[in-house]
Amino acid sequence: MAIHYHCRHCGTNIGSLDRLSVYSESLGLHKLTEEERQEMVSYSGDGDIHIQSICEDCQEALERNPDFHQHDYLIH
Repeated sequence: MAIHYHCRHCGTNIGSLDRLSVYSESLGLHKLTEEERQEMVSYSGDGDIHIQSICEDCQEALERNPDFHQHDYLIH
């Protein structure tokens, strides 16, 4: 099982954790609402977990340009 993090705004691969046995509590997934979990977390057939997050570049862009929050996809 691997856990893959991708930016939800630009699609960049943020990182992966391979061959780990972890509890959702250690990832903080238990703090998400059911709606947030459905939007941000998906599972592939091979048992991998895919988490939509935000990369540093998109975070900086959103901090500098708050009006970007209205867009789902950012290009940098």
